[in-house]
Amino acid sequence: MRQRPPLTPLVDALPSTVPFVGPEAQERERGRAFRARIGANESSFGPSPRVIERMAGIARDMWMYCDPDNNDLKVAVAAHHGVKAENVVVGEGIDGLLSLVARMYVAPGDAVVTSLGAYPTFNFHIAGVGGRLVTVAYDNDRESLDGLLAGVRKDKAPLVYLSNPDNPMGSWWDAGEIIRFIEALPETTMLVLDEAYGELGPASALPPIDISRPNVIRMRTFSKAYGLAGIRCGYAVAEAQVIRDFEKIRNHYGVSRMAQIAGVEALADQDYLRSVVARVAAGRRRIAGIAEQNGLKPLASATNFVTIDCGGDGAFALKVLQGLLSRDVFIRKPMVPRLDRCIRVSVGLDHELDIFAEELPGALAAARGN
Repeated sequence: MRQRPPLTPLVDALPSTVPFVGPEAQERERGRAFRARIGANESSFGPSPRVIERMAGIARDMWMYCDPDNNDLKVAVAAHHGVKAENVVVGEGIDGLLSLVARMYVAPGDAVVTSLGAYPTFNFHIAGVGGRLVTVAYDNDRESLDGLLAGVRKDKAPLVYLSNPDNPMGSWWDAGEIIRFIEALPETTMLVLDEAYGELGPASALPPIDISRPNVIRMRTFSKAYGLAGIRCGYAVAEAQVIRDFEKIRNHYGVSRMAQIAGVEALADQDYLRSVVARVAAGRRRIAGIAEQNGLKPLASATNFVTIDCGGDGAFALKVLQGLLSRDVFIRKPMVPRLDRCIRVSVGLDHELDIFAEELPGALAAARGN
């Protein structure tokens, strides 16, 4: 038997798992496509028509490497948020930036605080650098700010993660509470404030950007409201030295030329963004109505999905999810205790929500054994 080159002890000890099983993998396993793809919190509405036109026009230029400085997109993001380009770093979606943050601030064995059931890709990256996750239970379906703060202080954590608005529950904190949380953090603890859904929630949930604080990184993406999940592009806004530290380790050719140009064009079309936000709000209302018509409880949401309390335990909600999958409706659900009583349904196109409305009663009946 041949020998193989050894992995590092850290990587060798990691499980061979990924944070998500994509709908494509499920379709391959099932041998057929989903009729309604309303589980990944994408924007079925797609990007702005002017973004599509611009992308089509530059397709012939993709033989060129991207600008490794991401200059035009950084300048556009900076202007959009009223900061300088030196306060912006661009990456392969928020996921790519979270990987860098883990490398920047977490040594093997360090405690890292997050919410139990929050975004699993963050946990994946922390495990990849040998960090030790400290998880805090949700409180009334919201991430517990006081609990996160207590965890940071108890374990002297160098890093804490908070999403606002939140995934998977769709809940949010108003800006004043987020500011209170930031001001109470130790100066030596870096906060990753994931605002992937920031454009979709109330303006009151977003504190003013303060680039003078060296322990706060604000993250945004083009994957949600801007309808560009497939190009993998996001950015972080932070104090200038923090951004310079990103430059030490980021993949300088990681964001394609297409993604950079599409991001600039997307930011320029705020009218289209506003129209998407309105359509998402209408979609949330429709999903909530479908849930209520079936005796379920929709949770208030500041995102492009609605989390629905199925009124039972995690096993029952899992049966509902499986019933919908078997009926070719792709959704997801939280999996940790207390949150697992719910399913999560993304806003989709009208015909997709029609299918959800048609198939939910049968999925519920099957879950109940009727």
